[in-house]
Amino acid sequence: MGQAAVDLTAIEPEEVEQRAARSRIPGLTSKVWLELGRVSNLPTVWSNALAGVVLAGAGTGALWSATAAWPLLLALTLFYLGGMYLNDACDAEIDARERANRPIPRGDIDRLTVTLLGVGMLGLGSLLLFLSHLSAGITGLALVAAILSYDWWHKRIGWSPLLMGACRLLTYLTAALVVAGVLNEAVLWGAIGLACHVVGLTYAARQEAYDRLGATWPLAVMAVPVVFMLAAMLTGPEPSLLALVLWLGYLIWGTRCLMWLFRRAPGDVPRAVVGLIAAISLYDATLMAAMGATTMAMLGVLAFAATLALQRVTSGT
Repeated sequence: MGQAAVDLTAIEPEEVEQRAARSRIPGLTSKVWLELGRVSNLPTVWSNALAGVVLAGAGTGALWSATAAWPLLLALTLFYLGGMYLNDACDAEIDARERANRPIPRGDIDRLTVTLLGVGMLGLGSLLLFLSHLSAGITGLALVAAILSYDWWHKRIGWSPLLMGACRLLTYLTAALVVAGVLNEAVLWGAIGLACHVVGLTYAARQEAYDRLGATWPLAVMAVPVVFMLAAMLTGPEPSLLALVLWLGYLIWGTRCLMWLFRRAPGDVPRAVVGLIAAISLYDATLMAAMGATTMAMLGVLAFAATLALQRVTSGT
């Protein structure tokens, strides 16, 4: 034992580090998990949940006092992460050709492990929703179906952005059902506006691997949420200066992102895509402010800022 101790102390620091690196299990690093889950975009999922609840007529107190509030946020988080993991698993062969810097092509983790983790998260999220509210469990299953359909077909069909739009639409509906137990017109119209925003940005994201944008007319769908937010302000319980400011902020930020898309300089498409992803929370915040939920709206603004900050740590696409 003593001789062994002497031998270990004789090892050079560089060799110790090399041995430690060789002993690490591939994939078991925080960076890989962050990349696979694209966790920088998670705040937009949480702001979706808040907006769905507010549009359903539940106030701030009703949300945080509801026993299902935290299971709801956890379930939607699991759905998002599970979907992202399965996205990488389904795209492994394509990523090997077009995005070799992703974790699976890099060899950081194997495809089967990622698949099992993704399926497990979707299953656990579904269980949490069924335990919270039967109707929400059903919409949760529809959300899982939309997630799996997008992951499997998004590289194979041209209308896959509609599937991603459906994912976010169902997030609003699920949140409203879990906490408020109802789906009113405000929730449905708000969910449609959100879906249109996501359809537009997902279309742009499809071009990211080539760092260029093809036809631009599909982006016209992003005018729908602008109109819906304006309608929400005009029909809200009372005029809201905060809602007006956030609406203008959404317009300015969205215009900036679209300018990057139309300019088509190197790097513009990825920059625009992550910016439009962050704008999801601005949309949520505007709707919540229009409903008079000032505190919740500020949480939406915080989610927007958090998404932009986290995108500097790990890629959102």
